[in-house]
Amino acid sequence: MILMAIVIGCILGAVIGIYAPLVPYTYSGYLAIAIIAALDSVFGGIAATLKKNFDLKVFVTGFFGNAILSILLTFLGEKLNVDIYLAAIVVFVGRMFNNLAIIRRYYLSKWTSKKQENEQVESAEKTEETSK
Repeated sequence: MILMAIVIGCILGAVIGIYAPLVPYTYSGYLAIAIIAALDSVFGGIAATLKKNFDLKVFVTGFFGNAILSILLTFLGEKLNVDIYLAAIVVFVGRMFNNLAIIRRYYLSKWTSKKQENEQVESAEKTEETSK
C-alpha cells in the first residue's frame, strides 16, 4: 500500500513537472540539489518499507528537511563563493546508491528464493513420476 502511494506520487510529480513552467537559470542549482535530496528520501522510504520499519513521520520530515538543508547549503555556498553543495550531492547520491543496493538485494533474494522453490517443486514432481 505504501509502496503504491510512493509510485503514484512519483508519477504525479513527473506529470506535474512536465507541465510546470521552466525554472530560471539562477534557481536551477537550488532545484537540482533539492530534487536530489528528495530522491534520496524517496529511495530511503522504499528501502525502509522493504525492511518493514517505515515511519511516515520520519519520511516526511526527512523529505522536507533534506531538501531545505540542501537548499540552505547551496545558498550559503554561493554567498561564501565555495561549492558546498558538492558535499551535499556526494552524500545524497551515496545514500541513494546504498538504498538502491538494498532494494536490489531484496528483490534479487526474493526472485532467487522463488526460483529455488520452483526447482524444488519440479524435482519433487519428477521424483514422484519416476517412482510410479
